[in-house]
Amino acid sequence: MLLSLEGATVRFGGRAALDAVDLEVGEQEIVCVLGPSGSGKSTLLRAVAGLQPLDAGRVVLSGRDQAGVPTHKRGIGLMFQDHQLFPQRDVGGNVAFGLRMHGASRGERQDRVRELLDLVGLPGATRRPVAELSGGEQQRVALARALAPRPRLLMLDEPLGQLDRSLRERLVVELRELFGRLGTTVLAVTHDQGEAFALADRVVVMRDGRIAQSGTPLEVWQRPADAFVARFLGFENVVEATVAGEAADTPWGKVPVAEDAPQGARTLLVRPAGVRLVPADEGLRCTVTARTFKGTHVAVHLQPEDAPRLEAACALRVAPEVGAQVGVEFDAAEIVVLR
Repeated sequence: MLLSLEGATVRFGGRAALDAVDLEVGEQEIVCVLGPSGSGKSTLLRAVAGLQPLDAGRVVLSGRDQAGVPTHKRGIGLMFQDHQLFPQRDVGGNVAFGLRMHGASRGERQDRVRELLDLVGLPGATRRPVAELSGGEQQRVALARALAPRPRLLMLDEPLGQLDRSLRERLVVELRELFGRLGTTVLAVTHDQGEAFALADRVVVMRDGRIAQSGTPLEVWQRPADAFVARFLGFENVVEATVAGEAADTPWGKVPVAEDAPQGARTLLVRPAGVRLVPADEGLRCTVTARTFKGTHVAVHLQPEDAPRLEAACALRVAPEVGAQVGVEFDAAEIVVLR
């Protein structure tokens, strides 16, 4: 295991920003830490980097406790949201900075700078002033600079946060391919779930300084650990229910669940894809209150007469108009009984 956090705790004014966190990152694994503001994700990154001392617990890199080891001797690469490039240096000078600090010769620096600029899609940019670069180009230079000393662990703090959505979506695919080719171990923090799910081998969701859930992107998406994780991922159809057999008693009436669903008082997630629209005289009667175009589908917001509102996912060609009366039925395959 390349990185282990064991009971890592950081307190600010008596409040635990990081609360006895245990986390492991394997060689060549890409782990993305997600969470709302104040969840502890950036504190976790700073603790691993040695920028924030622990109040309890320890950080272990390659089997060695990092207590007392300064940041520059931990063998890690750091890349922050604002890139923090040196404005007085050109692109090559920025990328070579870490290599100079490690005593690399001039020839070694030149070869490594050329190699990395090719890898990040900026061939021949060595002499360009950083002030002339676009946001996406600056992000690539910052990445090349972080990778230059061949860190055993690369840490990214909201790496694409200042870029527009289309550029973020393109670069996150390129980053995953690049890390795969280099065999880079990555620990990243972000608030953007789409970015994390596209980049990561494993997603860690944090809440109030603790890990709420850890798993592959597919595991976390398909089976959120609890109502907090489900709502953080953007699911709105979350209610309390009582499960008996293959049905659950909910504010929306009886809904089907899987035959192996946990029984008794539970929290239920109904994915929008599991809210099926039928004629108004069938199922649960609802009024369409809003429609939101999502690119691949339309999110249709529904208000039953005496129950919490629902969100359904519909194809654009069949999405009902605002004010329409519809019926709702539920698909058991899209219903999750949360732990």
